[in-house]
Amino acid sequence: LVTRIESTIHPLTGGTGLWTLLCAAGIAGAQPTAIKAQGPFRGLRAAESVLDAIVSNLQKQGYCDSDSPAIWQLHMRAELRKVNANQARFLGGWESRP
Repeated sequence: LVTRIESTIHPLTGGTGLWTLLCAAGIAGAQPTAIKAQGPFRGLRAAESVLDAIVSNLQKQGYCDSDSPAIWQLHMRAELRKVNANQARFLGGWESRP
């Protein structure tokens, strides 16, 4: 069995300059068994820095980059929708209403 980990970073909706990091993990050729989001991060550079640190840590544990295409993009997009919905709910509570 081969363990697979896919990671990606995306901006959050709303034009706030916030970004999130998404990671999916599982057995290659199957559905992911875990999807995690980290953040929000202020700016792309901050999110990339965290992603670089995670990649470095995984390489030290024996993981290596793969040339195969990403297979869990739809799963991570669904998680991104959840993160955006939660972020909108959180920020919505701080809006002033006349």
